Amino acid sequence: MPEVRLVGPNGEQVGIVRIEDALKLAQDADLDLVEVAGQARPPVCKLMDYGKFKYESAQKARESRRNQQLTVIKEQKLRPKIDKHDYETKRGHVIRFLEGGNKVKVTIMFRGREQSRPELGYRLLQRLAEDIGDMAVVEAAPKQDGRNMTMVLAPTKKPASRKTTAAAGSDAPADAPAEAEA
Repeated sequence: MPEVRLVGPNGEQVGIVRIEDALKLAQDADLDLVEVAGQARPPVCKLMDYGKFKYESAQKARESRRNQQLTVIKEQKLRPKIDKHDYETKRGHVIRFLEGGNKVKVTIMFRGREQSRPELGYRLLQRLAEDIGDMAVVEAAPKQDGRNMTMVLAPTKKPASRKTTAAAGSDAPADAPAEAEA
């Protein structure tokens, strides 16, 4: 006769019993007999309310998904011979992305003879990393990939939550109507 190791509804060890006896105990207790470890010898079964078990495991899965954070990678493209003002503008975009909590992939695109001078792109990426060093960390060092050179930057701190900025911004307007009424 096939046997199983039975665990009671409160987690207590019942012992090794025949499957027929385990099913009879489950029926008497108005519970389900659920196999929790099928690879064990003998298999481990538990007396439980299977519908409640499924509901609770779904709740745990939903909670873990809620606590996950979605990682977004923004991309900023540059050319090796970029003008000073254009560089400042692109650097501002990178800073804005990092403040939003996103990772940034900076790509230098080489064309024609520029491909024979990869050190220009490397220096430009190093300069960008130094300019924003206090708010970002280099996650992937500059790497040549065909016509492009890429570097990935990750923010060093978490972005300010919207609740705190909204609460700070709502203090001033709340005071203004109160003074107007008084």
